[in-house]
Amino acid sequence: MEKLKILVVDDESRMRKLVKDFLVKKDFLVEEAADGEEAVDKFFADKEISLIIMDVMMPKMDGWEAVRTIRHYSQVPIIMLTAKGEERDELLGFELGVDEYISKPFSPKILVARVEAILRRSKTAKTDSISVGGIVLDKAAHQVAVDGKQVDLSFKEFELLTYFLENQGIALSRENILNHVWNYDYFGDARTIDTHVKKLRSKLGDKGEYIKTIWGMGYKFEVDRS
Repeated sequence: MEKLKILVVDDESRMRKLVKDFLVKKDFLVEEAADGEEAVDKFFADKEISLIIMDVMMPKMDGWEAVRTIRHYSQVPIIMLTAKGEERDELLGFELGVDEYISKPFSPKILVARVEAILRRSKTAKTDSISVGGIVLDKAAHQVAVDGKQVDLSFKEFELLTYFLENQGIALSRENILNHVWNYDYFGDARTIDTHVKKLRSKLGDKGEYIKTIWGMGYKFEVDRS
């Protein structure tokens, strides 16, 4: 069976070694990075990384910025490590698309168990694509094409379009969109969705007209069948 590769990112070499030793015992391959910049470089240089364990507080580029950069291009599972237990940090992590959030100090055995659970979920997750009205969305590759031409979407734009395509013809309230795309109860202005929809429509070109505004409620994705 092919070994899966994990990228461990932490500015403390002792912490990296501790996590690595436990992962290696479970037959994982491990790559290391000492800061966010190195993590981003190593991730994009190695297409076989299956999961990232990312510390938050690091020099050069912190964990949040590294995750934000990676999430623009990939849905690779990410576990965040932090010494803080503040709710706002946890909410930020989920907003950026973090899969798990573990506060230091932690049990290495629990961390490895979380890694194994996430990889099992990732393996069984749907890898299908959705094609409608000239738009082709590939979940596994995290790519979107419009009339055969690749379109670059941010992580949230991709998630928003996925939610629209999976709920064609259904009126979606802003609250529902926030809960499904942002993955938590959003405490800010729900109009943040309007900004994302505007950008998404622009990137989809003529196909952006498929996203209909339902005044006072939200949006509906509907392809005109003329």
